Amino acid sequence: MSPFGIAALSLSMSADAFAASIARGAATRPTLSGALKGGLVFGVIEALTPLLGWMVGIATASFVGAVDHWIAFTLLGFVGGRMIWEALTREDADEDEAVPAASGWRGALALVAVAIGTSIDAAAVGVSLALVGQNIVMIAAAIGFATFAMTTIGLSIGRMVGSKLGRVVEMAGGATLIAIGSWILADHLGAFA
Repeated sequence: MSPFGIAALSLSMSADAFAASIARGAATRPTLSGALKGGLVFGVIEALTPLLGWMVGIATASFVGAVDHWIAFTLLGFVGGRMIWEALTREDADEDEAVPAASGWRGALALVAVAIGTSIDAAAVGVSLALVGQNIVMIAAAIGFATFAMTTIGLSIGRMVGSKLGRVVEMAGGATLIAIGSWILADHLGAFA
């Protein structure tokens, strides 16, 4: 995968975390250190899930080698479509009604739960990357770093402007995943030969 493709994939994978972090930032009003800690939690979890998905993909690659590009296309299309659907159908809370941040373990568990919820799609992407033979370590690190940066920024933006911007970013991320899946399919079918 080209550096541009890795960057596009990384930003796409961080889009739902960015959208969620804007909403969380609007609700919890974190400090800069809180935003950095939240970004770190999201980034680490988002980097680990494609690795887990990749392991599943490697274990099944010999069984699905002839249709791997179709599986990658389907998974990325499904994840991207789901991101767009959720962005279009989600009802945002009134941004003026901030919920006080939960403290201690309760707040940390809520943060981890949101991070895991937004990273499930990265596992599906990891499966896809294994099936098409990509370097998962570099891509997972890029996804983790992009998610850390985007979540930290999202938490900070959410503190200031609320959750309106998150929907647009999530739709753009979904569209990018669909485009990457389509590119993989077209490439394996020989459209660029």
